[in-house]
Amino acid sequence: MTAKKHRGHVSAGHGRVGKHRMHPGGRGLVGVPSWLLRYMCHFHLTRNAHWRPIINVDKLWSLIPAEEKGLTADSDVVPVIDTLRFGYGKVLGNGVLPKLPFIVKARFESRRQGELFR
Repeated sequence: MTAKKHRGHVSAGHGRVGKHRMHPGGRGLVGVPSWLLRYMCHFHLTRNAHWRPIINVDKLWSLIPAEEKGLTADSDVVPVIDTLRFGYGKVLGNGVLPKLPFIVKARFESRRQGELFR
């Protein structure tokens, strides 16, 4: 159906420079390791793997809602900080925090930050 829509147009939606090659990465498990390491691993990966915005430990407390900041150490409710919800992917260990229990959810953490929370 889409081929009929592109009748009369030179490259039929596949571009003049790159062209529409049939199976550019090969079929199945074909390909020498050097090809896979040089080209496939670079161009066929998703870009989201490199997404890692950082936040320092001393800025974590600003992400907690105002009603949960008034909690004390002996209260039953523990605040949970989900850094991904606020757009941060990695927590770094720079700064100090109040001596209150809380839970931090993060995709990545630095080595120093891991030592702070353990």
